Amino acid sequence: MSRFPSPARYVSAERLAALHAGVRWWPVEIAMRAAGLLSLFVAERVILAERRMAITPVLHAPTVTDLALCAVFIVLLSLGLTLSLWGPRLFRTIELPGHF
Repeated sequence: MSRFPSPARYVSAERLAALHAGVRWWPVEIAMRAAGLLSLFVAERVILAERRMAITPVLHAPTVTDLALCAVFIVLLSLGLTLSLWGPRLFRTIELPGHF
């Protein structure tokens, strides 16, 4: 038994099949792109906080906190760009060649 609920609990099987087939569904389109924009906004806040920590009060060698904030920024930036640009096309089923 999975710890996380299945998306099928909230979305009908027909809708999931349509997403896998590449059919556009506007509520998912809007939700995923909004999540991407939210992720980009949070990434901006994180990198601005990191910049403030790095230059005040004086310049210093990077600490573990600095490196962790930069790693969080990279993850949020990647997630935000992926969701904003690709959206529900991430669910589309693709055919792999036989050697995979």
